Amino acid sequence: MMGIQAATARFFYDFCLDDHMPKDHQLRGIDRHLDLDGIRAALKPFYSSTGRPSIDPELMIRMLLVGYCQGIRSERRLCEEVHLNLAYRWFCRLGLDGKVPDHSTFSKNRHGRFRESDIWRQLFESIVERCMAEGLVGAEGFAVDASLIAADANKQRSVPSSDWNPAEIKDDACRAAREYLETLDDAAFGAASPVTPKFIARSDPAAQWTGAHKGHAFFAYATNYLIDTDHGVIVDVEATRAIRQAEVGAAQTMLERTEERFGLKPDYLVADTAYGSADNLAWLVKRKQITPHIPVFDKSARTDGTFSRSDFTFDPEADRYTCPAGKELVQFRRAYTVPRAGIATDGMRRYRASKKDCDVCELKAKCCPNDVARKIPRHIEEDCRDVARALAGTPEFEEASRRRKKVEMLFAHLKRILRLGRLRLRGPSGAKDEFLLAATAQNLRRLARLRPAGFAMAA
Repeated sequence: MMGIQAATARFFYDFCLDDHMPKDHQLRGIDRHLDLDGIRAALKPFYSSTGRPSIDPELMIRMLLVGYCQGIRSERRLCEEVHLNLAYRWFCRLGLDGKVPDHSTFSKNRHGRFRESDIWRQLFESIVERCMAEGLVGAEGFAVDASLIAADANKQRSVPSSDWNPAEIKDDACRAAREYLETLDDAAFGAASPVTPKFIARSDPAAQWTGAHKGHAFFAYATNYLIDTDHGVIVDVEATRAIRQAEVGAAQTMLERTEERFGLKPDYLVADTAYGSADNLAWLVKRKQITPHIPVFDKSARTDGTFSRSDFTFDPEADRYTCPAGKELVQFRRAYTVPRAGIATDGMRRYRASKKDCDVCELKAKCCPNDVARKIPRHIEEDCRDVARALAGTPEFEEASRRRKKVEMLFAHLKRILRLGRLRLRGPSGAKDEFLLAATAQNLRRLARLRPAGFAMAA
């Protein structure tokens, strides 16, 4: 006989939310590693000592972590999901009858006490410290990279840079426009490059117009990750303009901040060619004593069949090049009363061959067919580029390059699983908030997976 479910009316229920929470649920694992006591203490000075009690900041933080861990991008939908989902209620300490705050509460606190207290940076760093305590972060090697995240800006409402005048931004302009003015001298944003983008978004002027994906151009910010190559833990994150200069500067900022905040300095750093400029390699090798497993950013190779700079031999002691025909290229061919540095404004030293040698040389057609004599430019930090070149192709370099893929996997996870392919918040502060929360969520998910309940670290 076909059964029929009968809903019997009951006045009292014996229901324990914890009993219905699976032991292997991801949020249960995250909750084991989440300690918000320090966060509450940091926020306390930003609350008034009088008036009605506010929404518990721990509740809002836990709800936002649920949203970023589960890829729920809308705060309206997040409130609905927390109201309906038992696991989310358990994680947020709401029980069965706890009231979910209105979505507008998040905006009010985000633009106020959360940013004033820099709470997201403190939360992120507390999770990194937890990863260190669990043995997931060492200092053998770090990897750095950047990824573009589309900004919440519309091309149709942008203006050409020639029509853009920052002085016209008034006090009643949108928050993102006011933040743009505040970051004009910031090395990660306005001061990263003197080049003005082709278009400016009125709703978010700090967003960079870029065609880096070789497709349709769009407005974007760059999220920069510094990760430990052992377990792929994000040890620092930084938001910048979507240009190479800002990303390289962010890498240096993150390395210095990680050393200052956690006492961590890697033995080596692995990155792609974008970080292989002479200045950056010199900073790593000479200032930080970090081994650079980084391909050199070098445009000296020629494609027209003539000799490239690599075909010439440099003698550092004699400070000269020797061409394939055995002739010398030097900076100066006579002594000056006042010694000259020989360094141009672009940081290059230029070595020149003698016109007499080049005129009678049989290899002139393959060396300098269109010049009277061959010239070789050499950067003042070329010795650091030589250090990186010597490392390329070694077994250590190949292993480091293999480990660098972990940062690419984190970016793929960020966009496909956490659904952060486009920012929801505007302005540099909005980008920083979203990138910090997303990186915190990724570290928490990794902690829950690699350090589950009952895990015992080896002695």
